[in-house]
Amino acid sequence: MSVSRGGWVSRFRLQVIERIGTIGRYFNPRQDGSVSDSKSIAPKEPRIYSRAEHGISRANISQNALKVLYRLKDAGYQAYLVGGGVRDLLLGREPKDFDIATDARPEEIKELFRNCRLIGRRFRLAHVHFGREIIEVATFRAPHEEDEGETAAVTAEDGRILRDNVYGTLEQDAWRRDFTINALYYNIADFSVVDYVGAMDDLKAGTLRLIGDPDTRYREDPVRMLRAVRFAAKLGFRIEPEAEAGMHELSQLLADIAPARLFDEVLKLFHGGCAVQTFELLRHYGLFEHLFPLTEEALAHEEQGFPVTFVMNALANTDARINEDKPVTPAFLFAALLWEPLRHEADAIMADGVPEIPAIQQASHNIMSLQQRATSIPKRFGIPMREIWSLQPRFRYKSGKRPLRLVSHPRFRAAYDFLCLRSRSGELPADDCEWWTRFQETDAGGQQKMLTGSGGDGNGKGKRRRRRRRRPAGKADAGE
Repeated sequence: MSVSRGGWVSRFRLQVIERIGTIGRYFNPRQDGSVSDSKSIAPKEPRIYSRAEHGISRANISQNALKVLYRLKDAGYQAYLVGGGVRDLLLGREPKDFDIATDARPEEIKELFRNCRLIGRRFRLAHVHFGREIIEVATFRAPHEEDEGETAAVTAEDGRILRDNVYGTLEQDAWRRDFTINALYYNIADFSVVDYVGAMDDLKAGTLRLIGDPDTRYREDPVRMLRAVRFAAKLGFRIEPEAEAGMHELSQLLADIAPARLFDEVLKLFHGGCAVQTFELLRHYGLFEHLFPLTEEALAHEEQGFPVTFVMNALANTDARINEDKPVTPAFLFAALLWEPLRHEADAIMADGVPEIPAIQQASHNIMSLQQRATSIPKRFGIPMREIWSLQPRFRYKSGKRPLRLVSHPRFRAAYDFLCLRSRSGELPADDCEWWTRFQETDAGGQQKMLTGSGGDGNGKGKRRRRRRRRPAGKADAGE
């Protein structure tokens, strides 16, 4: 069954919504009004910042990362902390992970560490395991044209990199990275920071700048557009005008990215503690519609109504839980993002005479099938999503034994949170959430009163009239 039934999903061009206000700071040019040139940002020689010139301390670096750095160094290899770890340390943030770059080949790294596993075909990496912590070690990369017939680098006709194992020097590795602020190297040999691309200046200015020509870099890997949004939202940086222009023009390249890879990127985008800002930026640059096309179409038609409020509240709730170190599940957020398309599809199916719960189940199948073409959702999250959706109609029943059965359902808590999110967003009366909140908090006696209508709000329907038992055929009353 197609989602187009009922006339809802029409074939028209999805509009990119221009936004202002809370996200305006990400799109402003430099204060002096100038527009920089990405191709002229690098000094001819690297700038070396001595230990006295930067604020990185080994006390703030993972002890396991230090073990890897020192073992590589002692074995005669170059060893540098690189990427987001260096960037975050310089910004006074706590790094999420620590990556290392070296001139040792993957097989040589594996020989040094018994707890090492080599992964990846497109981009060969070494993962050194220390319990739950994984230190990622990558060999310096070189430009593709440096490939000496090893067939290590493979590029598609549209410019996408399909395989990338051309090894090179530290300088070549710096110029191969995506953004300048991710191309800083902390040298364990003398505790200096090496900067080939003017990254320190961009850190100070709060500028997110691509290394090289944006058109070329986005075509090599369109996911870099999503990374630009993630870093801009996370760090509060401005995306350089030339880089953001390329995002507007090339967003359709995301259609060539495997849906499974986009799922991983969506988790990084929305589980970083700044999902609201990320969502605004994705829509501004026309990227969100390639991740959730059905959701974007629904939102584009109802900008001021419930759908947008609901999604924003769901994202804000996710941010709050992450920032409070509470667990989050992708199933809940994906269920919220796809709720409006599901409602429309279920309404179209019910218009054909199908009861509500079967209609929701059929709509769930339809929506999930279409969503998998853009951003895939693994079954371990897809099944809970469908249960959250299918339980929503059952919250209307507030008498008899149904509420007790619903409360005992394994997915009740997530479905209840979803119901309250709908109430806060204006889809349902606030009383719905309040009733179920009280029902959970009261004792068995209080629950029984609520179920019979004597518990306070009149939502119960009282005792059900007992149905007279039908007499077995052929038996007569005793008086006959």
